[in-house]
Amino acid sequence: MDCMECLNEKELHYHICCKKGDVGRYVLLPGDPFRTDIIAQRFDNPVLVAHNREHKTWTGTLDGVPVSVTSTGMGCPSAAIALEELIQCGANTFIRIGTAGRVCDESMDEALQGVIVTGSVRDEGTTPQYIPIEYPAIANRHIVAALSDAAVAHGFNYAEGIVQCKDSFYGQIDPDGLPNGPRLKERWEAWRGGNVMASEMETAALFVVSAIRKCRAGAVMSFQSMDQTITIAVEALRTLIRADAAK
Repeated sequence: MDCMECLNEKELHYHICCKKGDVGRYVLLPGDPFRTDIIAQRFDNPVLVAHNREHKTWTGTLDGVPVSVTSTGMGCPSAAIALEELIQCGANTFIRIGTAGRVCDESMDEALQGVIVTGSVRDEGTTPQYIPIEYPAIANRHIVAALSDAAVAHGFNYAEGIVQCKDSFYGQIDPDGLPNGPRLKERWEAWRGGNVMASEMETAALFVVSAIRKCRAGAVMSFQSMDQTITIAVEALRTLIRADAAK
């Protein structure tokens, strides 16, 4: 497909309605467009760039460097679209921030506040259209380290670990009400036995698309407070910005 086919009549990327120069190299990715308003207030001089469908984008600065926040909507299909268009706009470093459900026994400890994601189970239908299922969905190690250091610095109890990325929210919430419920429950027990820390709906697309496009991505998921994940992610961005400037 010619890239021009992905642009609207204003020559903006069709879904996120942005162009080169509208977003920074570093982008935070919540699902909910309303959360972008809250996250943008952590930036210096935030400006609303665009809001189309589920994709809302603000751009500001951190330590004088342009940074952005764009909402992906729910699930891997819309997350992959947002990511592809952000990359074409010049972004290359992404941190997903969101909430997740607990899975394995370790994650059930109420003292554990969330997960810094190291990898994702590709239990969804988007990424197999990019590359065979044997390809791993892995977070960038530098982003994982920056997120882990930020969590420790702020006194938050976040574990590093694997998450399950799925397509059906209600497949988790109400498997007994679905014809495929027995298979879903059997697979859930496999994830639990394999020490999968949490279940969510976007990280597989984030990690796979980023790796294929030679970008870097990470994710921090909360069991309790979205405010914690914002704090961790913003501090991690500052670390990455300093490290990139020193290269």
